[in-house]
Amino acid sequence: MLHSKLIHPKSIVIVGGSDNIYSPGGRVLKNLLDHDFKGQLFVVNPKQKSVQGVTSYNDINDVPEVDLAIIAISAKYVLETVKVLTQHKNTKGFIIFSAGFSEKDENGEKLEKEIVELIDDAGGSLLGPNNIGLINKHYTGVFTTPIPEMDEKGVDFISGSGATAVFIIEAAQSMGLTFSGIYTVGNSAQIGVEEVLEYLDQSFEEGLSSKVKLLYIESIKNPLKFLKHTTSLISKGCKIAAIKAGSSEEGNRAASSHTGAIANSDVFVDTLFKKAGIIRCYGRNELITVAGILLQKESQGKNIAIITHAGGPAVMLTDVLSKNGLKIPHLESKESEVLLSQLFDGSSVSNPIDFLATGNAQQLAAIIDFCENKCPEIDAMAVIFGSPGLSGVDDVYEVLDKNIRTSQKPIYAILPSVVNVKNEIQEFVKKGNIAFNDEVLFGNALAKVYNHAPGSEKIKDPVLKNYQKIRKLIDVLPNGYMPTESAVKLLEYTGVRFATPFYIKNKAELNKASESVAYPVVLKVEGPLHKSDVGGVILNISNEKALHNSFQKLMQIEGATSVMIQPMVRGTELFIGAKKETNYPHVILCGLGGIFVEVLKDLSASMTPVSEAEAVRMITQLKAYPILKGVRGQSGINIQLFAQAIISISNLLIMVPEIAELDLNPLMAAEDELTAVDVRIRLEK
Repeated sequence: MLHSKLIHPKSIVIVGGSDNIYSPGGRVLKNLLDHDFKGQLFVVNPKQKSVQGVTSYNDINDVPEVDLAIIAISAKYVLETVKVLTQHKNTKGFIIFSAGFSEKDENGEKLEKEIVELIDDAGGSLLGPNNIGLINKHYTGVFTTPIPEMDEKGVDFISGSGATAVFIIEAAQSMGLTFSGIYTVGNSAQIGVEEVLEYLDQSFEEGLSSKVKLLYIESIKNPLKFLKHTTSLISKGCKIAAIKAGSSEEGNRAASSHTGAIANSDVFVDTLFKKAGIIRCYGRNELITVAGILLQKESQGKNIAIITHAGGPAVMLTDVLSKNGLKIPHLESKESEVLLSQLFDGSSVSNPIDFLATGNAQQLAAIIDFCENKCPEIDAMAVIFGSPGLSGVDDVYEVLDKNIRTSQKPIYAILPSVVNVKNEIQEFVKKGNIAFNDEVLFGNALAKVYNHAPGSEKIKDPVLKNYQKIRKLIDVLPNGYMPTESAVKLLEYTGVRFATPFYIKNKAELNKASESVAYPVVLKVEGPLHKSDVGGVILNISNEKALHNSFQKLMQIEGATSVMIQPMVRGTELFIGAKKETNYPHVILCGLGGIFVEVLKDLSASMTPVSEAEAVRMITQLKAYPILKGVRGQSGINIQLFAQAIISISNLLIMVPEIAELDLNPLMAAEDELTAVDVRIRLEK
């Protein structure tokens, strides 16, 4: 939890403050003064008695007790400074701009850890090092510009990168976004994105706190903590949009199973975000565009009216919305004929509503009134209005401003003339409006918001009736791939049906087994990891001679230890896989099985635990779902059995966290049966 003196200090010392406003120490002091910090300000500068009109001390030991220290000095001097402040000045809040710590080398990492230990021992909070600071309603503790307008109903923004934060703030400011708080975590030596989310969660007040959170993340050190607080914030009515940049070393390592090859680090991030209910973005402009949409009224549906005086942008917006599942309903009624009579010749009201380049403010007001009050099929309006530079558009933007405030339906203003009517747009933004400038970027962001699925419902931890048997089986096994016999037994305990196997090591065992074999059967070599790659699977063996010949052939494969005989099961080939990475919960995947897994990559993924609704959603999201359901007279599979198998594997993964990778490939599905015919499970205890 962030210390109150970091959030709301009554006194601040700038260690390294100077008159040079182009240095971090000088600029942060100027920002604090320019934005009227209400508390006491001190400076530590070894050469001056006054800095920018603020009392300066030559030695840190001479500073009075102070709530917050903002440190902008060379890394090698920071440890001693923090020691004095924590042990003698009762300082609890720290922002360290200085670089040269864990991001540099091992010595820097060691120094950083020593600083954190001092602050931890004092019960304090540290942002940084190697960050740009913090801005909230109480103070402007950053060394950068611009300083955006602060508004409790604006967005809370957490960034792992200071430079990226500046770029996002610049773009957001021109669009009209306001901020409630800005937190940059730098190296996240003590406080990372998760800890700031914890603070925002635990300090949330309905009606007072911001309900839109933006995240730029470079690392998630504690996924479970991240999940806990994002889920909690969303349950309180918040919306969260996030960029996750980069991937972990573990995600880049070579993988030995189908699941390992597919479930890379990005899949873990994606499923974590989906589990929480976070809108994932992939660029700065997309992030702030999504934020601008989230700050406006919430639409009750996906039917959009496009109102424009420029045909091209309207066509492009129509295309992008339609491709993403939003509707541009055709408008045709007596009321629309009345509206058309109020517009210039050549206008169209069918949707998009095009009132031509000569359209004026009065016509726009009539169109908005029509969509608001006479078109129940319309849920929201997107208004595209720029200017060729011949005349001002103040009156048009006044109509937009008024209607955005009074309309029950959301109205999105797309104002593309960022040069010709720059001043009018700035005035529109000053009134508290959001101005989007690119219709395609806006359309993609709108679709992302409207199509966003809520986070998963919380479900109880599963209870497996065979838990003790499962633990007894797992506890005696070493790390690495489980013997197939053990893996099959584990599936049996889990409740997943497996095609009954015989394990044959020699000719004598084969002679004995052949007496009870019901043809046709399949033979699979045991030993080599990827059976198909070495010709280790022989199908449709229909007699004893073929059985013996196939056995001899498979046992000659390098690495073969035995041969598994199974009944030949027919049906649609499916796949269920799972993977564990670092400290994330397991990711579980499903899709078509056999060779289609890695060729088509038609997969759905979710993070454990998986509920019944999630399992069904995973299946219905597959491109192959129409095939699984049954198409053109062909029978489909039992979707509920497939979903139950996903849930069973999810439950197993929670009971056995040591499972690092799991493949059921293929699962053979018929109308009323689902049978696994191959399994691979790797343990990592």
